[in-house]
Amino acid sequence: MNIPSLDLSDYLSSDIQRKKAFIENLGHAYSTIGFAAIKNHFLDPKTESELYRLTKRFFDLPESTKRKYEIQGLAGQRGYTSFGTEHAKNSDKGDLKEFFHFGQVIEDENPALFDYPKNLSIIDLPEFEAIGMEAYRALEKTGKFMLRAMAEYLKLDPYYFDDKIKNGNSILRPIHYGPIKNDPKGAVRAGQHEDINLITLLMGASADGLEILNKQNQWVAVTALPDHVVVNVGDMLQRLTNNVFCSTTHRVVNPPKEKWHLPRYSIPFFLHPRSEVRLDCLSNCITPENPCHYEPITAGEFLHERLKEIGLIK
Repeated sequence: MNIPSLDLSDYLSSDIQRKKAFIENLGHAYSTIGFAAIKNHFLDPKTESELYRLTKRFFDLPESTKRKYEIQGLAGQRGYTSFGTEHAKNSDKGDLKEFFHFGQVIEDENPALFDYPKNLSIIDLPEFEAIGMEAYRALEKTGKFMLRAMAEYLKLDPYYFDDKIKNGNSILRPIHYGPIKNDPKGAVRAGQHEDINLITLLMGASADGLEILNKQNQWVAVTALPDHVVVNVGDMLQRLTNNVFCSTTHRVVNPPKEKWHLPRYSIPFFLHPRSEVRLDCLSNCITPENPCHYEPITAGEFLHERLKEIGLIK
């Protein structure tokens, strides 16, 4: 599927027409298919390449070694999560994936004000954390400017989201979809779902498999464009905008049987607001034609509900 390719440098430009076109094209993409491919973002290609290299090295570690970084009681929010632990909402089949989480590090406020667990230091691969957090900050910065453009499309102050995502509960998730060795019996690499957060920024995956559900209820394959990050709307933003922006259902399907032996790696960044931020529908997104669709809730409460639904909180 050809999702729109947009150039973030247009939005950052001093050229008013370029900036306006970016805002309108982005708003159209997010109000129709919920996905856009963005070039000239802030993630350096060398950082991306090095992170993928280290991601493969981490998941190549022995199972007993990786399990040292799977900490009970954290709901998978930091460290390692083993194969089959997470499942799609309304599904009882575990996804065919394992993953690792890097989370927010508070540097300019009192960390005690935030109920965030600490990142785990990977003794067996110490450089993994440093490169992971370098990518984290680059994608966080990219997401900030994406949200500024969305705010302008919604006729809000351009900086509306800035204080809401500053030190937000965002997650960087290196994922390994391992080789399929036996009949998966209906399990897939990632069952159909919508993302929980405001927006997701996905650097190029190492193999095909991502599909989105279009408005004709058809599954359509999406492949990464070189030098782009794919940025999609999550449920928190859909809720906040009262369905003006759409959180599109997507999945990662299993490859053809002749390619079952091939692994897949993917590294999404889930951009979250601070937990106390309210997701009540924006007043300027409520009209007689589009009445309020959602009950009031905070980002933290919504996240807790969804983590229970996908099996990370028992």
